[in-house]
This record gives sequence, C-alpha cells and structure tokens, in this order.
Amino acid sequence: MPPVDFQTAVKQEEEYLRKVYPTTEDIPGCMSLLDGFLLCNVLHAQVKSLYRHGRMSECSDKLEDFKFCMSLKSLHPEQKREVWIQRQAERWAARRLEKSSEDVWEIRKEPLQNWPPPSIESEVAQKGEAIA
Repeated sequence: MPPVDFQTAVKQEEEYLRKVYPTTEDIPGCMSLLDGFLLCNVLHAQVKSLYRHGRMSECSDKLEDFKFCMSLKSLHPEQKREVWIQRQAERWAARRLEKSSEDVWEIRKEPLQNWPPPSIESEVAQKGEAIA
C-alpha cells in the first residue's frame, strides 16, 4: 500500500467524520469534553496508563479539546460542526502518518532457524543415546 500524504489523509478523515457525525447534535458538547478531561485524571485511568504504557496518562489533549470547544461557542452550529470535523481530521491524519509500535517490527519472510529451542528432556535423551 503506497504511503498517503497529509492532505489526502485529512480528506479521508473528513469524509469518515462527516459520516460518523452527520448532524450538529452528533458532535460532542463542551461538558462531555470536560468530563473526558476530568476522567482522564482520575486514579484508575492513571494507574491503567502506567501499567500499559509505563508512564502517567497525558490529558493535555483532552483539555485542549475542551478549550477549543469553548472557543467555538459564538459560531453557528453548522459552522461549529465543520470546524470541529476539520480539527479532528487533521489530528487523526497526523496520528495515522506518524510512527507507531507496528513500525518497530519487521515482517519475516521465513521462520527463525532452530526455533523453538529444544527442550531439556530432548537434550538429555540425545546425550543418553550418544553415551550408549
């Protein structure tokens, strides 16, 4: 699959988000975004992040979402939806194009040699046959 440039990825994300959020009532409200930020900071979420990723959860993006939502309060609902979709599309496109944990691994063309390693019992049995 050929790599996608940023603008193409943004257009793809916008198309997807317009289907997911077809009306102005479908985009999240500022209070739900604030709830998401507050829930990100609770002990359970922080412990889960520490366990899964080895670091505390970073909730700054959720706070930025809330601030952005508050800045859109004066816009017409349809304009607010369009601006919100554009911002989310850019965010998801950037995430798609940056490196991920899947980039660490290389696909093998053939299996590893001598894998799995022989068990201890089979080594003992082979040594016993060699002695006899």
